[in-house]
Amino acid sequence: MQLSTFDWAIMAAFFLFSLTVGIVVSRSAGKSFKSFFLSGRSMPWWMLGISMVATTFSTDTPNLVTDIVRNNGVSGNWIWWSFLLTGMLTVFLYARLWRRSGVLTDVEFYELRYSGKMAAFLRGFRAVYLGILFNIIIMASVTLAAIKIGAVMMDWTPIQTVIISASITMVYSALGGLRGVILTDLVQFAIAMVGSIWATVYILNLPEIGGLSALLEHENVVGSLSFFPSFDTVSLDVLVPVFLIPLAVQWWAAYYPGAEPGGGGYIVQRMLAAKTEKDAAGATLLFNGLHYALRPWPWILIALASLIIFPDLDSIAERFPSVPDSKLGHDLAYPAMLTFLPSGLLGLVVTSLAAAYMSTMSTQVNWGSSIIVNDLYHRFIKPDATEEQQVWAGRWATVGLMLVACTLALFLENALQVFNLVLQIGAGTGLIFILRWFWWRVNAESELTAMIVSFVVAVVLQFNGGFGLETWEQLLVGVGITTVSWVSVAMWGPRTDREVLESFCEKINPGGPGWHDYDAGVTGPGSDIPTGLLAAFSGTIGIFGILFATGYFLYGQTLTAVIMCSVAFVSLFWLSRLWSKLRLQ
Repeated sequence: MQLSTFDWAIMAAFFLFSLTVGIVVSRSAGKSFKSFFLSGRSMPWWMLGISMVATTFSTDTPNLVTDIVRNNGVSGNWIWWSFLLTGMLTVFLYARLWRRSGVLTDVEFYELRYSGKMAAFLRGFRAVYLGILFNIIIMASVTLAAIKIGAVMMDWTPIQTVIISASITMVYSALGGLRGVILTDLVQFAIAMVGSIWATVYILNLPEIGGLSALLEHENVVGSLSFFPSFDTVSLDVLVPVFLIPLAVQWWAAYYPGAEPGGGGYIVQRMLAAKTEKDAAGATLLFNGLHYALRPWPWILIALASLIIFPDLDSIAERFPSVPDSKLGHDLAYPAMLTFLPSGLLGLVVTSLAAAYMSTMSTQVNWGSSIIVNDLYHRFIKPDATEEQQVWAGRWATVGLMLVACTLALFLENALQVFNLVLQIGAGTGLIFILRWFWWRVNAESELTAMIVSFVVAVVLQFNGGFGLETWEQLLVGVGITTVSWVSVAMWGPRTDREVLESFCEKINPGGPGWHDYDAGVTGPGSDIPTGLLAAFSGTIGIFGILFATGYFLYGQTLTAVIMCSVAFVSLFWLSRLWSKLRLQ
C-alpha cells in the first residue's frame, strides 16, 4: 500500500510540530529537575487529564482491543474495563494523598513511608524494577504495535519502523521534558480521536460491510455483540477469565501501568505535577471518564468489522504475505482494516497512530528517566548532583531506555501476550499498594517480598508452560502465593520506626482505623474515606452507564440506551454533590 504525497505531508507537519514544541520548551524545561520532570508543579487538571488519556491511547491499545473482541467478543473487554474500579478509588482516595506527599517520583514514596536501610534499598530496587525493567517491557509492547502497523500499512521492515518511529519521539522527549510531552499530548489526543472516529465511519460504509445495521446483523458478528457474557450460552472456560476474574480479583490484585491500584507510574507523575489536590483528583477523574466511556467504541466497531473481511488468521496472512509468521496474530486485524482508507484520511489515521505511539513512548520514557535520575543517580550515585546535571542525566536516560525498549520489541509477538505477562508479573502486588496508605503494619520488607515473589512465580510459570494451567488460573496462583507471603511479612516481620509512621501521618493525614496509634493530634483535611468510597462507587456507575448507553444506541436498542443514560445522569449528579463534600485543598 502506498501513501500519497498528501498523506506524507500530514505526517510531516505533525512530526515538525512535535519537534518544534520540544525545542521551544527545552530552555524552561532544563532549569531544574522539577521543571523537566514535573513542569514545576504548575499544571491544571484538564491538561493533565488529557495527557493521561493520550498516553493510554497507544498504538498497541486498539490492537489489543481488536485481539480481545475477535477472540472473546465485546464482553471480553471486561479484562480491562474492570480497572475502572481501581481508577475511581485512585481519584477519590489516593490522588490527594499523592499530591500531598510532595515527593518527586512515586518511588521516592518508600523513604517517606518506611524506615531504615531497607527503605533505601527498596527505593533503589523499585527504581530498577519499575523505572527500567517494567517500563522497558511496556515500551517494547507499544513499539511492537508500531512494527505491525508499519508492516501492514507501509510494508516496512521491523528495523525501519523502529528507527523512524522512535527517533522523533526520543528527540523531543529529551529536549522538552514533561511540559513538552503534555503540550504535544493535547494535539496528539485530538488527532487520535478524530482519526479513529472518522476511520470507523468510513470502514462501516465499505461495500463489504454495508453500514452499521448490516454489520450488527452479520453472522460473523452477531455472537460477539453482548456486553456481558451469557451464563446460559458461554462456558465457564470463557466466563471465568473474561468476566468473573477481572471483576472479582484482577482490578485490586494486579499491577498494570495506567491502572495501578492506589495510583502509580505516569498517572502519579501527573498528579505530582498538578497545581493543587483538586487538580490532581480532577485530572484523574477526567482521564477515567474519557478512557472508559468515550474512547473504546471506534476500536470495538472496527474489530467487529474485521470479523467480516478477515474472519481468520489465514485471511490476514493471505492479504499480507510479507508479515513474518512470528508477528501474525488477531491484533494485526486492526491495522489491516485501516488499509482500506482513502488518501487523506489514510494520512490522518496513520498520523493519529504515530501520535498515539509518540504520546505513550514520550510519557513512559520521561517517567522512567525521572526515576533513574531521582531514585538511582541522585539518591545513590551522585547525591551532590546539580540541577543541570540531573536534567542531562535524564536526557541520556531517555535515549538509553528508548534504545533498549525498541530492541526488545523486535523479539515480541503479540499485544495480548505482553498484557497477560505484565498482569502475571504484578499478580498479588495490587493489594499492598492499596493498603500501605491506610495500615501501619505494611512495611518495606512486605513490599519487597511482594515484588520478588510475584516476579518469581511469573517466571516459573512462564518457563514451565504454566504447569498446564489456564492464564486466569496462573493469575490466581500468583495472587494467592504473593498475598500470603507479603501479609505474613507485614504481620510478623520488622516494624517501621514509630517516628517515621508519625511523620507520615502528620504530613499525609490519610485517616482510617489503620493509624489510630500514630495519628494522635493530627489535624487537617484528612482523606474522608466514607465520602471518597461513595464518590468512587457513584463515578463507576456513571462512567459504565455512559459506556453502555453509547453501545446500546449504536446497537439500535433505544429504550435500553435511555435507561442507561438515566442511570448515568443520576450517578453523576450524586457524584457532583459528593465532590463538594470532599476535603480537597
